[in-house]
Amino acid sequence: MEKIVIVDDDKDISTVLKRFLVKNGFDVLTTDVGDQALEWIKKDKIDLVICDFELKNYNGIELLQKIKILNHQIQVIIVTKYSSVNVAMDAVKKGVFDYVIKPLYPDEILSTIQQALKERSEKMADENKPKKRPKSLSSDYIIGSSYQSQMVQKHINLIAPTDMSVIIAGETGTGKEYVAKSIHEKSNRADKPFVAIDCGAIPQELAGSELFGHVKGAFTGAIADKKGCFERAHEGTLFLDEIGNLDYTNQVQLLRVLQEQTVRKVGGVKDISVNVRILTATNEDLKKAVKAGKFREDIFHRINEFKIEVVPLRDRLEDIETFAFHFLKMANKQLKKKVAGFEEEVMLKIQAYHWPGNLRELRNIIKRAVLMTQGELIGLSALPVEISQLENKVTYSIPLISEGHVSIGLKEIGENAEREAIIEVLKHTDYNKTKTAEMLQIDRKTLYNKMKAFDIKI
Repeated sequence: MEKIVIVDDDKDISTVLKRFLVKNGFDVLTTDVGDQALEWIKKDKIDLVICDFELKNYNGIELLQKIKILNHQIQVIIVTKYSSVNVAMDAVKKGVFDYVIKPLYPDEILSTIQQALKERSEKMADENKPKKRPKSLSSDYIIGSSYQSQMVQKHINLIAPTDMSVIIAGETGTGKEYVAKSIHEKSNRADKPFVAIDCGAIPQELAGSELFGHVKGAFTGAIADKKGCFERAHEGTLFLDEIGNLDYTNQVQLLRVLQEQTVRKVGGVKDISVNVRILTATNEDLKKAVKAGKFREDIFHRINEFKIEVVPLRDRLEDIETFAFHFLKMANKQLKKKVAGFEEEVMLKIQAYHWPGNLRELRNIIKRAVLMTQGELIGLSALPVEISQLENKVTYSIPLISEGHVSIGLKEIGENAEREAIIEVLKHTDYNKTKTAEMLQIDRKTLYNKMKAFDIKI
């Protein structure tokens, strides 16, 4: 029986959630104090923690970091409000399995827990055995129809048959790991292991053990020898996600492995030969990190034999409908529902939203909408308020002729369109002028001048 700890200072939520999970076969502990949860983790076998993002003594990310130091295999699910979704998505980068938005729905939380425990079980299952060739990704991920998506697919097909190292760059949630898996599946190593590790999710103290393994007694808690991800990926592919988050010490050790194709376990004295293809991912500009002294230049050149850019969802709007229906199909299967599609107004809202969390955010919102839908089509009420209350993409139907005279000139039409575009993007970014300027591809000074000229006040 899996054991779950709930950390929430709302006792009503904790009580109801505990009762529901116990009925579904889980052993559940509840507390409103993060330190109590940490004490349970030290003394007992805990499989999963569900914690509210806003706690008395910690926030969700701080508690996550302490949990991962004690036991990095424990899965963590964050419960959050709509207003803190962006923060929750940042927590996913740091190792949270997923986030669930309040109010909680039983089917949604149960499905998320089951997926988290399944992933944990798969990661723990006999790490010494080589993994079987993964099944086709077609049920989990699709390439969109946009030019940018087609270029990604073209690059995957081009680079996959080689042994070249690849940097996959893109914002959080754009599907970089799926690109890596697709490269592996199309490569000559496809029947060998594919091992993925999130360099941003493991504490610095454990990174050496995760990457290179350790011998029994190397440090407190090292009760047996362990293979690192390089050994587990031998003859296959190793995917290092968010590689820019590795600290300097582990970067030095990584360089040695890349140069010599050997690893030495933490606390060990023997070198072990490895044959691994390296794929990496980053959501930051590694060239800038090199110039800033945060990332070693010699490692950058080792891993940058080829680069694939995965553009954010807001820059390939024609893919949104394709992915929305794909995630609808996935959600129907997971939740055992038969929702057929979207009301027309819903699709307009989805296409108008700026999707800061990219595909991951779209997937979660579609899944939640399917859960809340009772009829055949998803309606506006099933969307979060920040999407349902958006204005649709601006369209213009301006009467140019009035009583035989031109009533508005082309210059004025263009200015009206420009003003409306600026206002729309300002709303999408919660009136953040820096982000607005970036999305409009202008500098801040130009944005300020245009806002003044168009009398846009915030």
